[in-house]
Amino acid sequence: MSKVLTILGAGESGIGAAILAKKHGYAVFVSDGGSIAADRKAQLHAYGIAFEEGGHTRERIAEASEVVKSPGIPDSAPLIQELTAKGIPVISEIEFAYRYIPETAKVIAITGTNGKTTTTLLTHHILKSAGYKVALGGNVGYSLAKLVAEEVHDYYVVEVSSFQLDGIVKFKPDVAVLLNITPDHLDRYENDFQKYVDAKFRIVENLSHKESFVYCVDSEPVSAEVSKRKIDACLFAVSATKDPRWEAYMADDHLIFNYKYKNTKHKIPVSEVALIGQHNMINTMSAVLAALNMEVSIQDILKGVKSFVNAPHRLEPCGEVEGVKFINDSKGTNVDAVYYALDGIKQDLVWIAGGVDKGNDYSQVEMLVKQKVKALICLGVDNAPLKEFFEGKVPVIHETQQMSEAVALGAELAAAGDAVLLSPACASFDLFKNYEDRGDQFRAAVKEMLNAKEIL
Repeated sequence: MSKVLTILGAGESGIGAAILAKKHGYAVFVSDGGSIAADRKAQLHAYGIAFEEGGHTRERIAEASEVVKSPGIPDSAPLIQELTAKGIPVISEIEFAYRYIPETAKVIAITGTNGKTTTTLLTHHILKSAGYKVALGGNVGYSLAKLVAEEVHDYYVVEVSSFQLDGIVKFKPDVAVLLNITPDHLDRYENDFQKYVDAKFRIVENLSHKESFVYCVDSEPVSAEVSKRKIDACLFAVSATKDPRWEAYMADDHLIFNYKYKNTKHKIPVSEVALIGQHNMINTMSAVLAALNMEVSIQDILKGVKSFVNAPHRLEPCGEVEGVKFINDSKGTNVDAVYYALDGIKQDLVWIAGGVDKGNDYSQVEMLVKQKVKALICLGVDNAPLKEFFEGKVPVIHETQQMSEAVALGAELAAAGDAVLLSPACASFDLFKNYEDRGDQFRAAVKEMLNAKEIL
C-alpha cells in the first residue's frame, strides 16, 4: 500500500512537493483553502493528482501518513494543531525535497532577515559561471521539490525563510549561511524575538563537523546566539570591519578571506564587486566563503563576483542622463534598507521616497540624509510624515503622485556626478500595485528620458 501524502497549499512549493511525491509513489492529495490558479490546476491534472480548493476536508486530510504545509500556514493554525494532536507529522517542502536530493550532491542554504535573495542569487551565479551543474531554489521563487523531481544536479543553492525552517526535521545543508537577524514576522512568533531567532538558527541544528556555517558577526543577535550555542559545524565569521580574527572582513577597500581550512588567503578589491553598499559586501563575502567551501577557484569566484547582475529593484542601475545616475531601490520598503542604500552610494543624491508609511523612525537615516541628500522628492498620497521629519534638514523638498514627474524632477534637481535614488522606505500600495510595479515605472520613466535625449 502506498504512503499517503497530503499537501496544504497549492502555491509554488505545494505544487512542487506534489509532483515530487507522485514521482516517488505516494498517493497525493492537495488541499487549498483558497482558489488554485488555472496553470497550477493544469499541472495537477497532468500528473493525475487529486486536489480540492476553497476549503479543507479535514477527514480526508487526516488520512495522511504525513503532511507538507505551505510556509504561509503558521503552526498555530487550528488544522495544524489538530494534525499534530493526532500524531501526523507536518513538515515543510524543503524538508520533503531534501530526502530526495542525491547523497553525492551538495546543498548551500542561505537565510537571514535581509539580503538572503541577493546572496542566494550571487552564490548560484558564482557556481554556475564556474561551470558547476547547480540549481537555484527555495524562497527565491522556485520550488526545491520541483527542481529535485525534474532533474538531478550536483549542487543546490537554496534560499530558506524562517517559516520553511520551522518545518524541518533532517534538513542538513553542506554550507549554512546566516546573514543577520532583525525583528520581523514577530506575529508568527508570539511577538517573541527570541522565538524568531531560534527559528533562524534551526538552519544549524543538524550540522556536524563535516559541514560549514557562515555567519555575520556584525549582527548582534547572531553573534550573541553563536557564543551561547554549541554548533558542531566549521565556523566562518564575516565582518564589514577590519578584524583579522574573522574568516572574511573588509580592509583598505578590499575583501579579505582567511580560508583557514585550506590555509590560504585571498583578496578581492571592492572595485571589482558588481554590488554596492556595505551590506552587499557582507552578502558578497558570505557567497564567496560558500563557494570556497565548494572548492571553486578564486579566479572563477572573481569572474562571478564581477559579472553578477542582481535581481531587479535592489540598488539596480537604470541608466545615466547627462552625468546623473538613476538607481532603482524600490525593494527598499523600510528605513533599514534605505540606510544601506544611502550609505552605499558615494555621490550626492536626489532621493525619491514615500508611500504607505509604517510608523517609520527616520532618525536612523537623518545624518546620512543631511550629508548626502540635496533634494527630497516625496512620492505618495500622504507625504506628511516624510515632510515633517525632513523639513529644514534637506535644502529642497518636492511632492508628487506621478512617477514620471518624480523622475523628471530628479533630473532637474541633480547635477552631473549626482545620483537620483528611488528608495521609498515605505510600502507601495497607495499609488502602485506593489514594489515591482513602482520600480518598473521608475525604470520606464528613465528609459523614456534617455530615448528623448537621444532624439534631441
